[in-house]
Amino acid sequence: MLKVFLGLVLLLFTTHSTRLHALEFDDYTADKKFEMYKESCDQGHMANCYQVALWYKNNDRMDPLKSRELRSTIEQLKEKRKKLKETDENGELEQEELDKLRSSSAWLGEENQKKYAAKKYLEYLNLACTAKKRLDDGTYEDADPRKEVRIEQAACDERDGKNNYEGSMLLYYAALGLIGLAVFLIAKTIFQDEETFQAQEKLEDNKEKDEIAKHGIILRYSRPFFKRYFSPIVSGMKNRKTFKEKYRRTLAAAGLTNVMTPEDFFAFKLFLIIGFPILFVVLRVFLETDWELSLIPVIAVLGFFYPDFWIKGKIEMRQKQIIMAMPFCVDMLALSVEAGLDFVAAMAKVIEKAKTNPLTEEFEIVIKEIKIGASRAEALRNLAWRVDLIQISSFCATLIAADSVGASIGPILKALALEIRQKKSSEVEKAGATAATKILFPMMFLIIPSVLMIVFAPIVLEMVSGK
Repeated sequence: MLKVFLGLVLLLFTTHSTRLHALEFDDYTADKKFEMYKESCDQGHMANCYQVALWYKNNDRMDPLKSRELRSTIEQLKEKRKKLKETDENGELEQEELDKLRSSSAWLGEENQKKYAAKKYLEYLNLACTAKKRLDDGTYEDADPRKEVRIEQAACDERDGKNNYEGSMLLYYAALGLIGLAVFLIAKTIFQDEETFQAQEKLEDNKEKDEIAKHGIILRYSRPFFKRYFSPIVSGMKNRKTFKEKYRRTLAAAGLTNVMTPEDFFAFKLFLIIGFPILFVVLRVFLETDWELSLIPVIAVLGFFYPDFWIKGKIEMRQKQIIMAMPFCVDMLALSVEAGLDFVAAMAKVIEKAKTNPLTEEFEIVIKEIKIGASRAEALRNLAWRVDLIQISSFCATLIAADSVGASIGPILKALALEIRQKKSSEVEKAGATAATKILFPMMFLIIPSVLMIVFAPIVLEMVSGK
């Protein structure tokens, strides 16, 4: 329950993340915020005109723009008076300038600043509510008809003495309570099988962990998270049978049936929707780059499809390894059968003598299936289904046909080994024939220009230098 509580606190903190911009905004001084609000208000944003009005109400003083203007006027007039005194002891400002100096100094007084703030508060409050600016003669100027200006309802409510904060806060806390309840139920669902998961973790020995590490760093470090938090959710989905049938053969062809289930594979895909963007943000901060955050949705989509590309590559690599191992294994199988061993013992001899490879691993599965009661034909059909390779399907079909009619499989295996070696030789010859074509373009664009440069560069330099 402690983890449930911690998860609840974390998610509730996330719901308040919309206030982070306001917290960052509080780092500005009151004068700086006023200037930003005033500039936006002048552009026709009535919500910020309301903020200007609130600034006057909360600070109860003259705004910094007006204050700087008056102080600048006072300093200029005092500087002018000083210069007049230096040239003539009886020199003095003109009467109009003296009146302006006294008026500016008086406006900077505390009482006058409060009166100015009260006047401006009402002026901007009305502007935010009506989108009409009060002129010096007491009339109101309509907003620019070319601009779409919306009034600020909160300003109208404050001007009319209405207070809607209670209802808004009630809705806010009601929504927050419902979010908290949802988070609690989700967290309880995730953490309720903690003991079961810990028991499964203890059953996994170091050998299995080393096997997982062979399949890439992403799977190695992602597996504890999606296995723990996503797989239970996927296992409870109603349509789990759909992706279970979809990924069961794919995992078998990649040799990953001992590493993850179809539910785990789909959980892996879902986890990387979150995992890849988190990795992107961490690298962006750590490397101090200016990567666009708008790429996060693209990276999330890439995270969902990455396991499909990854497992497709695993299947192709595994199939190539099986094809490479087939000639030796089938030869050894034929020799063992002709030496008097039965089919299962011959496969065991192949596993013992051959290097560990995907084909010997499949032979081990065939032996296990036969030992637990499956027929030889059924075990071979399962082998063909798992590997999903034409050569293996042909190999299994030939053995099943020979077994059904009671024929000796020794000569058949020997003929199969010869056929496989011939096919492998023809494929190697085909690959060698296409190599010349594949290397043509790199040679034309990389090797030949380099050779020509080395040969003709000295000649050109001698011609240019005139030697």
